[in-house]
Amino acid sequence: MKIRHSYLFLYFFIAVCFLHCGVYAQIPTLTDTSKTPSENEQKVVDESDLIQFGDLIDVDVVGSIEFDWRGTLNPEGFLDGISFTEDQIYGLCRSEAAISEEVARAYSRILREPKVVVRILDRSNRAVSVISGAVKTAQRLQIRRAVFLNELIVISGGLTDQASGEIQIFRPKNLSCAATEPAGETRDRFVSAASQDNGSQFINVKISDLLSGKKEANPQILNGDIITVLEAQSIYVIGGVAAPKKISFRSQITLTRAIDSAGGLIKNADPTKVTIFRRSGGETKIIETDLEKIKAKKADDLVLQALDIVEVAQKGREKRKYPPVIGGFDNAEESSAKLPLRVID
Repeated sequence: MKIRHSYLFLYFFIAVCFLHCGVYAQIPTLTDTSKTPSENEQKVVDESDLIQFGDLIDVDVVGSIEFDWRGTLNPEGFLDGISFTEDQIYGLCRSEAAISEEVARAYSRILREPKVVVRILDRSNRAVSVISGAVKTAQRLQIRRAVFLNELIVISGGLTDQASGEIQIFRPKNLSCAATEPAGETRDRFVSAASQDNGSQFINVKISDLLSGKKEANPQILNGDIITVLEAQSIYVIGGVAAPKKISFRSQITLTRAIDSAGGLIKNADPTKVTIFRRSGGETKIIETDLEKIKAKKADDLVLQALDIVEVAQKGREKRKYPPVIGGFDNAEESSAKLPLRVID
């Protein structure tokens, strides 16, 4: 009986193992090559562990002071001025471990089994990203972890009413590590791939796609990226209105609606003398209209165009003959160097 029970237990154990292995063999992993790229998770680049322009790099040869080195990358991406190597050592967008191995191979010609430790001592001089335009708080960003567009918009206080519906991301060449070095790649192959002239990039994102949760509309933001939330073109309402203002032009807006949005007419306004200054090519077209006739259905309520300037005349003031110079509606634009710096870590 004891032997029979032992056999039964053995059969049961084998059956459980077979089922367990069979089930797990059917579960695809994130790196399953049978999946198309769109079916896999969005690739995330962790730039913090890769050497970039501006980093202070330390090369320590264990047990030696003479062969130690500390410095930065030169404009071509090589370790700037490292000695005792026949060839320059390429460092841009490579890991500390990869550089350690290459330096050790180079030094092995003059040292016996050298042990090399490479560390990034200072990352604070990396290229900063900038977010500006139709956001509540324009700022510079020092990125130290993976971060995506939607998070940076929230960090910047969200979008303003002036947002046109599009976001443009300018990605300068060589200021970020958009692709990491594959494991086991040789120096020659890596330098060849890294030196390809792929130029700078522009990434255009529709705000509606970002809000609807489309992955392609929420790119990862890398060091050096310049994010501009584009502002809508404007219509200006001035003169005899309660609140002269700039109105963002996103869809058709009529003359009377624009004046209503500026608080309506004031007491000394002359509703019979409304002038629209409209840019037409290199000239300015002047359109005269009468609000009282529009109200009485004797004249059309004109549809305004982007950059129109609507001026409601005021009694006792001379009528303007030339288009006004608009000022005071926009805050003075700050250069990116003066924007506050925020660290994303």
